[in-house]
Amino acid sequence: MNEIWKPEVTVAALITEGDRYLMVEEHTRDGLRLNQPAGHLEPHESLVQAAVREALEESARVFTPTGLQGAYLATSLSTSTGQPVTYLRFAFVGRAGAPIAGRSLDTGIVRTLWMTLSEVRASSDRHRSPLVLQCIEDHAAGKIAVRLDTLYTHPSALGALHPQ
Repeated sequence: MNEIWKPEVTVAALITEGDRYLMVEEHTRDGLRLNQPAGHLEPHESLVQAAVREALEESARVFTPTGLQGAYLATSLSTSTGQPVTYLRFAFVGRAGAPIAGRSLDTGIVRTLWMTLSEVRASSDRHRSPLVLQCIEDHAAGKIAVRLDTLYTHPSALGALHPQ
């Protein structure tokens, strides 16, 4: 077998306010879906930088991660190719400030909303992936997040080998 398998690396921001979780409603090929502020790791950024960037782009809020909730793995069929795609999601817990006045949400994001655990559970048929609920269930169950200082990013991953 000569096929190269590479999972898609994604990050998610688990942001709470009281008993509610910050969610985004977004356009996808499967219609409107719910997700945490989340997206793909981009070249030359750490996992933490990616989570901060995605939260800002999708919620217009500055996200301050305090820990890694967990790492999650799932496979689904691509709606564009019909082929299986595996996603490796790193979910970060933390705080977020108020929305930045005048800052627009990323393309495809319809709105942000605060949902209770019960509301998130009840809307599972609209989740972007099964990992959306699993991250929140783990957080609600009090599973311990990993301290951020246990994550290491070598300078080479941040573009040190790619001169400008």
